[in-house]
Amino acid sequence: MIVWLNGAFGAGKTAAARELVDFMPGSTFYDPELVGNGLRRLLPRKRLEEVSDYQDLPSWRRLVVDTGAALIAEVGGPLVVPMTVLRQEYRDEIFGGFAARRIPVRHVLLHTDETILRERIAEREGIPGDADAGESVRRRCLDHLAPYRAALGWLTTDAHVVDTTGLTPRQTAAHIADAVRDGAGNCDIVQTPEPTAATLAAGVLLFDEDDRVLLVDPTYKPGWEFPGGVVEPGEPPMCAGVREVTEELGVRLDAPLRLLVADWERPQPPGFGGLRLLFDGGRLTAEAVRHLLLPGSELRGWRFVTESEAAGMLPPVRLHRLRWALRARAQGRPLYLEAGVPAGPPLDAAALEAGLARGPAGPPAGLPRPAG
Repeated sequence: MIVWLNGAFGAGKTAAARELVDFMPGSTFYDPELVGNGLRRLLPRKRLEEVSDYQDLPSWRRLVVDTGAALIAEVGGPLVVPMTVLRQEYRDEIFGGFAARRIPVRHVLLHTDETILRERIAEREGIPGDADAGESVRRRCLDHLAPYRAALGWLTTDAHVVDTTGLTPRQTAAHIADAVRDGAGNCDIVQTPEPTAATLAAGVLLFDEDDRVLLVDPTYKPGWEFPGGVVEPGEPPMCAGVREVTEELGVRLDAPLRLLVADWERPQPPGFGGLRLLFDGGRLTAEAVRHLLLPGSELRGWRFVTESEAAGMLPPVRLHRLRWALRARAQGRPLYLEAGVPAGPPLDAAALEAGLARGPAGPPAGLPRPAG
């Protein structure tokens, strides 16, 4: 188990975490800031200058999970983690990574009145022999107060809140220990196992009446995605796509769906790659859109977007897949891709683009309509 202590700089996370270890026999103190310090030594200066915070490094977020999982395998027992995380997508990525390894997370927010926070920051001890560095740390703490206020909306909904105003670190730790024993702060993120080999996945493209495509925002990994998921052993891929759409959005599709693309995704460590299928689920009626459901443990949001809007939301590999799927839909024939590039008979690109320029292309005749 992970007990993650979140909060503004100056909320007393580290002091409370060290005390909490005494209240939780067998627990271990784990500071992800050490991962950031290591990356500062390992990464080229040019890469470090591209980010303002090491939390913006995908390698930091990945290593925080990998290191935590390795520590639990080594020492057993819970880890107590004091770390400010104010971006919800980073919280989702990190906690989702632990969930994928079957490691539950208890999220606790240590909240302190801002007046007290400012006093603590002002009284914060400097760095011996380096007055400028001490002042820089205090200024950085103050700069994080506004982002902290902005994040309180989702933080107070997601985490168990402990008001530390007037509490000593030991009193705070006692409150946290009692809350954790009672099951408070449990993060109900979907637990998607990490693949150990190449996988087969089926996605479904759904469209609104303006022919915009539906994207969903998973809680358990970064970036937007198509509805769908990994095909279970012995399950037909098309049925897997239909099942995932029903589970994720509450929409029942009438099979058979039409295949748009089959894309072989090359392995890129730590990923194993595999075959990715995209099916055309047809257009959703306005009534069906109004009744879309979101499982809070799996999806944070959904949105209908144009192809150009999707370019700013999808990672390159999924964007290429979407673009070819839209063109396959317009031509009415499936495409085989390898690493996002067509590997079958050449497309008539000029005719394709001319057709797209004439306006949204509807699904080919015979495509089943969603039942909504």
